[in-house]
Amino acid sequence: MEQSNPHNLRSLPPDPAALRFGIRVTMPPNDPLRRVLGNDWHKEHWFATAAERDEALREMASRHAFSRIGDTPSIRLEAIGR
Repeated sequence: MEQSNPHNLRSLPPDPAALRFGIRVTMPPNDPLRRVLGNDWHKEHWFATAAERDEALREMASRHAFSRIGDTPSIRLEAIGR
């Protein structure tokens, strides 16, 4: 997706070909949000190095600081690569 105002970016976005390490976010089969987003919903985040990806994976898997006690996100995180 292109930026609507690229002149406002602090830096240029990285070349997509250079981003080889990723994280795929999916939902478990019994997640009720599947009725809204669809059974094939997923999101991918891409990084230039495995270290960046692994750090992001640790952060995404940790408990959200503003979650209520007892709330647990029902997502699955998977390290992927191209």
